[in-house]
Amino acid sequence: MVATPAASPERQRLDKWLFFARIIKSRTLAAKSVEAGRVRVNGEKKSQPSFMVRAGDVLTIVLERRVLVLKILDCGSSRGPASEARTLYEDLSPPIAASDRANRAMPSGQRDAGSGRPTKRQRRQTDRLKFPDHREN
Repeated sequence: MVATPAASPERQRLDKWLFFARIIKSRTLAAKSVEAGRVRVNGEKKSQPSFMVRAGDVLTIVLERRVLVLKILDCGSSRGPASEARTLYEDLSPPIAASDRANRAMPSGQRDAGSGRPTKRQRRQTDRLKFPDHREN
């Protein structure tokens, strides 16, 4: 007897879909993101991970450093490889501006390669910027 792959359901839990589409690393984190209000379905904020989504719904997801706008094309039947997960949605996110790319390339607080450790004078100057009310002894 040959096992046939399970057909994807017509509707699926929001947290499960985020996990299957590999948008969020685990189902638990997906549920926490939904409960925190970081996910909108068709423009409405959802706070229930059990909310049922279907093909055609548009999700707006706030991640750490970006906002994703995804249109659901299909509900997955399991968490598969990334190439398979990309077939579950269409990315409608706006392109990242060049100025934003430059800001993301080098996070603040990092130094240029090869510049070495800061001197004591440079550390004191940095401390004065960070803590203007702090006095040195």
